[in-house]
Amino acid sequence: MHLDDLLRRYFASDDLTAISPDALAAGIEHCRVDLGLEKDPGKRFALWALLHLFDAAPDLDVAFKTEAEREAARNFGDLLAGAAEDDEG
Repeated sequence: MHLDDLLRRYFASDDLTAISPDALAAGIEHCRVDLGLEKDPGKRFALWALLHLFDAAPDLDVAFKTEAEREAARNFGDLLAGAAEDDEG
């Protein structure tokens, strides 16, 4: 799953500045539903990561069944936080 494809699928645009607040809310809800239905661990992670970018991801214990998946998600979050700190510094 590519980020641009996910943005177009859930928000009808790959330009974040073009997404209206209503389209953002609807896209987040659609993504959450798909996350709940998705069985493939890689696709689940991609959907969770997209939601995480919008600060709308469910808790790790809800989103992931295994500790390994939860640890991967924690690592992803740590990488993003580190990148944000680098941008600020």
